[in-house]
Amino acid sequence: MSDLETFDFLPLHIDPKSKAISSTSSASNSSTRALDAELAALNTLHRAIHALDPPHIVPPPPVPVNPKRSANVTKLRESGNAEYRKQHYSEAAKFYTLGLQMALTRPAWEPSQLVREEVHALYSNRAQAHMQLGDWPEAAVDAEASVEAKKQGNAKAWFRRGRCLIEMGRLAEAREWITRGLEYEGEEKELSELLKEVDGKLEEERARRDA
Repeated sequence: MSDLETFDFLPLHIDPKSKAISSTSSASNSSTRALDAELAALNTLHRAIHALDPPHIVPPPPVPVNPKRSANVTKLRESGNAEYRKQHYSEAAKFYTLGLQMALTRPAWEPSQLVREEVHALYSNRAQAHMQLGDWPEAAVDAEASVEAKKQGNAKAWFRRGRCLIEMGRLAEAREWITRGLEYEGEEKELSELLKEVDGKLEEERARRDA
């Protein structure tokens, strides 16, 4: 029997006031978690449509976007950059985080490419702030998120995660990451130099093992 011929009863509840939909199941298995995630996205979209002015209208086309949100994201990124230049790295990271929250909560009908352009820069900048604080795992995660948003033309994020992996002693993983980065960025100078550095460290490790 095909999946199209089956029916699964879902234990759902709708709040009479907010109209939010939730699951009434108390189980904690993966299928229930997946359902909760889908319902959260549905409720977020519902709230975004209700927030339109005037309400209860069909969402607008992907462009033009809300200029206020774009301006606020840019302002938060610039504020983070200003704090970074003052060497206030924790404050810079906070501004980048606020910018990410604003960019990632754009209405679902706005262009995804716009979100990618905003978040790749914010994640990369926050990675650099974390690196200055010595928070290598956090910086590595942010740099990878930046690359996921924009793989090509994002050499700084490729470099930053590579540096973090080296600092954490994950040399083989760092080499694999940097090599992938060079495939996207060509013979980018800083990445090429980082690859030479990690190859040197790997050679030193092999020499110590063979001694």
